[in-house]
Amino acid sequence: MICPRCRSTEAGTVAHSPVAGHWTMNSCSVCWYAWRSTEPATATDPDAYPVEFRLTAEDITTAPRLV
Repeated sequence: MICPRCRSTEAGTVAHSPVAGHWTMNSCSVCWYAWRSTEPATATDPDAYPVEFRLTAEDITTAPRLV
């Protein structure tokens, strides 16, 4: 699975709907973006995710850290 926000391959399913087959919850362990399978393509598809909200590996490594 590819993360829509940072395009990492470190994304995966973290939960399933209580009613089987309704949705899955996915999360990226690199940028911590999370999305449900029922959201629109702009939130779930790496190619449709808005360019202005995408993160690069450099964005992630140089982001300020909160202490």
